[in-house]
Amino acid sequence: MTAQRIDGKALAAQVRSEVAVRAAALTAAGRQPALAVILVGADPASQVYVRNKVAACEQAGLRSILETYGADLREAELLARIHTMNQDDAIHGILVQLPLPPHIDAQRVIEAISPRKDVDGFHVASAGALMVGQPGFRPCTPLGCMRMLEHIGMGKLRGKHAVVVGRSNIVGKPMALMLLAADATVTIAHSGTPDLAATCRHADVLVAAVGRPRMITGSMIKPGAVVIDVGINRLPDGSLCGDVDFESAQDVAGWITPVPGGVGPMTIAMLLANTVQACEQG
Repeated sequence: MTAQRIDGKALAAQVRSEVAVRAAALTAAGRQPALAVILVGADPASQVYVRNKVAACEQAGLRSILETYGADLREAELLARIHTMNQDDAIHGILVQLPLPPHIDAQRVIEAISPRKDVDGFHVASAGALMVGQPGFRPCTPLGCMRMLEHIGMGKLRGKHAVVVGRSNIVGKPMALMLLAADATVTIAHSGTPDLAATCRHADVLVAAVGRPRMITGSMIKPGAVVIDVGINRLPDGSLCGDVDFESAQDVAGWITPVPGGVGPMTIAMLLANTVQACEQG
């Protein structure tokens, strides 16, 4: 058996097309969706991510405001700039690219963003809304993963066991909550989980989000399972790979996301969707 690939690029293009239609309607009504992106420092990976986000905005008809600062920017200055953006009605989403320089408290910066403009879904108010099932912005990566599951006919997961490997605030924890909301029985596995392989083999839906290259092998996957690989790791030779060993996993799984071309494009697409939603909500 060879797994069917979930084409994140194709699905992301569909989402971005939907976003463009909504953005055009808002713009015609005199309210163009706008995303402000703040980059502090010169981290090469962050520069690439920011460039991709800005380009995606422009392609979908959103206005992007990119502000770049040196790594010596004081935390107070960054917080003051966010406060000004919070008050600007022409800006609907605010994103501060992580990681930040070590002298800046990332959580304090995230909490400074108005929940109305928290299109990354990282604010404690957004996390709380997800926890109790209230409306709010969902983190873009797990939101994109859920859209992928819906795309293959697995939007409802009653009777299914989902295992999330990883417990970060950005992916692991919100991913587990979204799967729970879809009626899955959910297990969160991590570095302290005994016999991780056995835990993974129980999963009908397996989400890998640990940041360790090819950690999940085919022998850890239940035959026919859906495997969502959130990881993106650069190897010494410069190539990219996920947290899943794709070659061995594709011979066991029923569905699998490739890296690159899987979850990554969906993350940016859902960021655009969240920004348009913020504009629609006023």
